[in-house]
Amino acid sequence: MIKTNNFLTGKPIVLASKSPRRADLLKLLNLDFITHPSNYHEPDDENSTPEKLVQTHAYHKAKDVANKFENAWIIGADTIVVLENKILGKPADRSEAVSMLKFLSDRTHFVYTGYCLLNSQNKKFFTNVQGTAVTFQKLSLQMINYYIDHYQPFDKAGSYAIQDYSAIFVKSINGCFYNVVGFPLANFYHQTRKKLGSLL
Repeated sequence: MIKTNNFLTGKPIVLASKSPRRADLLKLLNLDFITHPSNYHEPDDENSTPEKLVQTHAYHKAKDVANKFENAWIIGADTIVVLENKILGKPADRSEAVSMLKFLSDRTHFVYTGYCLLNSQNKKFFTNVQGTAVTFQKLSLQMINYYIDHYQPFDKAGSYAIQDYSAIFVKSINGCFYNVVGFPLANFYHQTRKKLGSLL
């Protein structure tokens, strides 16, 4: 049974994601929700900006799940890592994970998370995006190999999760920390409060 919460006008809330990190973050807003992963495949579009790409993916994830719920708030989200206009998604294997972390070493990259809130009853929605700059320390091959061997970051954009051992990779962060984890909580909260009326 889906629980409801007054923060989103009492409708059931569904997170269209299988990410435990996003679910844990959303709980910080005291929202009662269920998770229902999307089957949407995330194609890379070289003609799209990173900001537009993550919002498009977030919308299609929400839209896919909305077909299964008649009257609910559907939340979709997508996160990518970008360096030198190159999008770093989830590594296909260990070799690619090593290459990504070498690429990020001693440099500043950007993490973009796009999200979508969709009303499955009338199909109205809004999307937004947050960007955060993350600067890494210089990473030795020993550090990279240890991290990959012990933390298996194959389901994480850019081959790392800032909330685990790879926190030691970080020299500085400019922007929202939670955005790097996978969901920009403050941005989502304030934008939802601002735009919710237009979705009713």
